[in-house]
Amino acid sequence: MASLQEPWLLENGNLKGSSKEMRHGRTAHNMSSSSLRKKSDLTLVSKVKCGMLRLLLTNLQEVILGTKLSVLFPAIPLAIAAQCYGFGRPWIFALSLLGLTPLAERISFITEQIAYYTGPTVGGLLNATCGNATELIIAIFALWQHKVEVVKYSLLGSILSNLLLVLGTSLFCGGIANLGKEQKYDRRQADVNALLLLLALLCHMLPLLFRISGASASLTAVPTLQLSRASSIVMLVAYITYIIFQLVTHRQLFEAQEDSDEDDGDVNSEETPVIGFRSGIVWLVGMTAVVALLSEYVVGTIEDASESWGLSVSFISIILLPIVGNAAEHAGAVIFAFKNKLDISLGVALGSATQISLFVVPLCVVVSWMLGINMDLNFNLLETGALAISIITTAFTLQDGTSHYLKGLTLLLCYVVIGACFFVSKTPLNHGNVINLGVNSEVGVITA
Repeated sequence: MASLQEPWLLENGNLKGSSKEMRHGRTAHNMSSSSLRKKSDLTLVSKVKCGMLRLLLTNLQEVILGTKLSVLFPAIPLAIAAQCYGFGRPWIFALSLLGLTPLAERISFITEQIAYYTGPTVGGLLNATCGNATELIIAIFALWQHKVEVVKYSLLGSILSNLLLVLGTSLFCGGIANLGKEQKYDRRQADVNALLLLLALLCHMLPLLFRISGASASLTAVPTLQLSRASSIVMLVAYITYIIFQLVTHRQLFEAQEDSDEDDGDVNSEETPVIGFRSGIVWLVGMTAVVALLSEYVVGTIEDASESWGLSVSFISIILLPIVGNAAEHAGAVIFAFKNKLDISLGVALGSATQISLFVVPLCVVVSWMLGINMDLNFNLLETGALAISIITTAFTLQDGTSHYLKGLTLLLCYVVIGACFFVSKTPLNHGNVINLGVNSEVGVITA
């Protein structure tokens, strides 16, 4: 158990050290989600005489009822029933999306519980892997159904929502709630994440520029796809190096300073695990399976929801999916900003954006390569331009290590403008990515 006191913990690519906010595997992502948890009353459960039944009821109360989002759990069986009995497909989409919200928070809770029993390396990698499990599973199912555009839109939306919506709301609310204080944060975390986000942006821009500069789509299609795959491997190598950088070689650079505030007793009240290691593994596998099932429903019904609601698939994927799917950690980041704990808020927003950019996106390209599906890093001109402006704006916003509400408001307004852009955009889902069409034609010629 000595390892529990070590300054480790990587979540969404951000390491935190031995401060009281980060003990026992509590990372920025875990801390943000913990603000939505509630302490379980096990008085009645403890009176059950049967040991196995008491253990089962304890697990159910801690995992299912131990969150303020437990009211959304009924959406899961309702979504399954709607799918089985052929209800309206937009209803299936909406119920599945609502069901994913508490599941994302509960997966964070379970990985934290498992982290009590594992060493720093295993716990850090587990947190890093499960940090954006929902986005990754949705992307994999969309790839399986050959909906490459949905993959690109949803991952782009996750990056934009973290950089502009989550971070902007956190800085704005934190600035309003702490008008008499100067909010400060550790610039080193922001600098490292901004640098890696710029690397990811370069890997996204080069395929687009390569296509634009080419004489024709048929000549640049295959080279662009090859460039995207090579860039994806580079990004994965960069992400692995980033994990080593924070977990091993430069861990001391990311250790949070000891906080003397005493106003976060709710955060530190949970100093021991409430479920066992084996139970945690079973719950993690089970909830991941449920997330996979709901993700399949979401991907399969997104176009029907788009037609029924009169919204484009791009708007639903870029705006609605990230907001609803990650509502738990987003709300937690804002709550900690209110408490003047911006390092946790930045850890959630920047860490998630970095992980999606350097890990989830290139991993999807590699997986599509293995599946024989042509997915490149060309997100089209409008989408790539929005991504570039968002990353650059965020980097400038965080360069001085201090914050006020105007910075947050600026990021929020940027998100509103981008959201309005995709709201008025009515581009069909199969609008014909020139590169993909070109690659398909080239592959057809080679096969012939």
